[in-house]
Amino acid sequence: MSRLPRVSGKEVLRALQRAGFEQLRSHGSHFYLYHRAKDSLVTVPVHGGKTLAPKTLQSILKQAKLTPEELAELL
Repeated sequence: MSRLPRVSGKEVLRALQRAGFEQLRSHGSHFYLYHRAKDSLVTVPVHGGKTLAPKTLQSILKQAKLTPEELAELL
């Protein structure tokens, strides 16, 4: 597994939308995205410009069924 990029929730949100995820809803600072082909629901916390914790980013990638390399290409 390669190194995870240091990104904010807002950047991850945009990258996932480029990957074909659609925003279902938001509740407070959490956005819920869905991808039909992958049948995956992803929760992304967006807290201003704060950088996501590595474990949080790992969890998002696992939910989205993406690798760190695929995320880096989408950023």
